[in-house]
Amino acid sequence: MEASSSSNLSRASLVTKCFFGWSKKQSFFIHQQPNKCASQMEVFVTSRTKEVPDIPVVGNEKIGVLLLNLGGPETLEDVQPFLFNLFADPDIIRLPRLFRFLQRPLAQFISVARAPKSKEGYASIGGGSPLRQITDAQAEELRKALCEKNVPAKVYVGMRYWHPFTEEAIEQIKRDNITKLVVLPLYPQFSISTSGSSLRLLEGLFREDEYLINMQHTVIPSWYQREGYIKAMANLIEKELDKFDCPQEVMIFFSAHGVPLAYVEEAGDPYKAEMEECVDLIMEELEKRQITNAYTLAYQSRVGPVEWLKPYTDETIIELGQKGVKSLLAVPISFVSEHIETLEEIDVEYKELALKSGIENWGRVPALNCEPTFITDLADAVIESLPYVGAMAVSNIEARQVNCPVMQIFK
Repeated sequence: MEASSSSNLSRASLVTKCFFGWSKKQSFFIHQQPNKCASQMEVFVTSRTKEVPDIPVVGNEKIGVLLLNLGGPETLEDVQPFLFNLFADPDIIRLPRLFRFLQRPLAQFISVARAPKSKEGYASIGGGSPLRQITDAQAEELRKALCEKNVPAKVYVGMRYWHPFTEEAIEQIKRDNITKLVVLPLYPQFSISTSGSSLRLLEGLFREDEYLINMQHTVIPSWYQREGYIKAMANLIEKELDKFDCPQEVMIFFSAHGVPLAYVEEAGDPYKAEMEECVDLIMEELEKRQITNAYTLAYQSRVGPVEWLKPYTDETIIELGQKGVKSLLAVPISFVSEHIETLEEIDVEYKELALKSGIENWGRVPALNCEPTFITDLADAVIESLPYVGAMAVSNIEARQVNCPVMQIFK
């Protein structure tokens, strides 16, 4: 089935097969909304959330799950080298071929220049990012949930820019003799600059290793439309709304990490479309609970001179204050773990801006972290993907990677 043949792909739960491309044994299946980056890719469509089997599905196989995330500095001393790793990624700053030799020197310059300000931010949230600790906890809870569903599996954490690096996780996977691997980026919505960057790294690792070439695997690039995830988000929002004196008067303010506009308009990045649909699905779930608050979506964390997705979070907060909005509930929609962009950017910077702009009542929905409904749904997603695990030969992930001048930059 061609990717363009279904009008309902964005609402379906898609399970990927052979995420690194075609195999001599079978075709490549990828979970993605139709766009010009994926026009030649095929998709396998299942129901949004399938019933998982009650019997073991692993047999004699050794199942592994690899959780992918950004990573973050754990101490203030880690900040500058973390930033160097970030900016040394050609998917973060894309240089013309003629100037690629400047990638690492430029990364060194930028990381040194930005480190002092970044250190202040991390110092304000305890001296480092909690991302590793939270992701490790998510991995352990996912392992338990899988075990309870008769799928014993080892769950690994691979960070893109800090320890434990993806390369370290892959080496442990090899030592454990894993035979079937499910790759699960902890980004609900796909972007070429988040999940795409991590998958491109994996592509290189798999191409160079005979063991990995022959290991069966699958990937779930995005899962924002899954029922468990939507319900978990709605649960958190409903709980926080109840803390306001007049919950029905609260504006629900979804704030997502931004990407440069060129990604969407020129590269066909599905991030914006997936984000907007994700918000719609959450609000539909809230409406079923008789919650019909006004809501809006904006994008945070822009840097540099290029235009990013609009509306911007800071500008939108000011406009809402000018329009007389008095109660605002911030919902970090693209983050499943607390980190600097929730704990410092939203909780400190945007809260202060909101109060200065005339908004009197401020609230913030916590990140999902280890919320039980969320973890259970991740376990179901892993189990649903197992029948589609296949052997990899050659990667086609480059179809998602395009020549944008500047890739997404995180704080």
